[in-house]
Amino acid sequence: MERIKVGIIGTGFVGTVHIDALRRLGFVEVVAVAEANEELAQKKAADFFIPRAYGNLHDLINDPDVQVIHNCTPNHLHLEINTAIIQAGKHIFSEKPLGMNRFESSKMLELAEKYRVVHGVNFNYRMYPLVQDMKHRIQKGELGKVNLIHGSYLQDWLFYETDYNWRIEPKYGGATRAIGDIGSHWCDLAQTLTGLKITKVFADLSTVIPVRKKSKIVETFSENREPTDYEEIPIQSEDWGAVLIRLENGASGVFYVSQISAGRKCCLNIEIDGSNQSFYWNQEEGDRMWIGYRNQPNAYFMRDPNQLDPKCRGYVLAPGGHPEGWLDSLKNSLLAYYRAVLDAKNALNKKPDYATFHDGYDISCIVDAIVESQQKGKWVKVAR
Repeated sequence: MERIKVGIIGTGFVGTVHIDALRRLGFVEVVAVAEANEELAQKKAADFFIPRAYGNLHDLINDPDVQVIHNCTPNHLHLEINTAIIQAGKHIFSEKPLGMNRFESSKMLELAEKYRVVHGVNFNYRMYPLVQDMKHRIQKGELGKVNLIHGSYLQDWLFYETDYNWRIEPKYGGATRAIGDIGSHWCDLAQTLTGLKITKVFADLSTVIPVRKKSKIVETFSENREPTDYEEIPIQSEDWGAVLIRLENGASGVFYVSQISAGRKCCLNIEIDGSNQSFYWNQEEGDRMWIGYRNQPNAYFMRDPNQLDPKCRGYVLAPGGHPEGWLDSLKNSLLAYYRAVLDAKNALNKKPDYATFHDGYDISCIVDAIVESQQKGKWVKVAR
């Protein structure tokens, strides 16, 4: 079997971890990268021993050898680039969010279905082995009826007023930042685990740091910098958000997100309280889940391929006691996606474990409803 040939557009942090995960699959070969200019593309290609470098993304898209393209560019470029990829008839794996809003996401979903390409979106947290195991436990009825769902996603990478990134600016990141960037992951996790849609939201978002200092030094950040090295920028996107939710079965829930919580690096956690028991999982301790009971001792369940649901054992990459984490969850997402690429004729008729453009569109609908709720100060129904 010949290896599937892949091109990567955008080689920042996310692009490089895509390259790493793809190389671990074995039956996939990264043959080309595209960047904003020829010099940067050549450098990245040399760094990762990739044979082809393009300073124009359309040259990569039109490369006849490239079968699948990963779009790892900033949010505001997704619609234009994904559209070009799909219209070229290439299978596509896009970074999230799929679009800047549900209307953009809808256009891309419709186009992907029209051209019959295999489409995926990088909501990788759903692909931890224990998350998949929890999903199947809930499907089998172990949890009972879903009564409540709650959790959070906390980070500190924008803790200081001097912390700045393109995601802060709505024209690049979208109308919401903390919710769109990390809250979207929580929503995907909630819907994946329960199998239930979020139908209504009530949001309270706030900008804790109203003015940030954007460095005038583009390439590096120095610890000792004079005030003249910064440009003061009024901030329109939120640092924090709390959202009440309702699920389609009537269950209530709440989640909150922050990018200014000192000491919290990637603290994504979720608890689902059912009529029989409760499940709790924290990404920073991704190899174990907590099971809560009313009339017997609570338990911790450790990731062990011999004890997981048979349907998700294929995503276990190491024996019990050998930690797996964030990079492995991306590898699992791409493993499931590329298995679908191998079976492209039948893949579009199945509901896969990895997130598709359907999921990307659905999360865009939830995020848009949260933005509307913040603006109107009331419950908003998720429009799909």
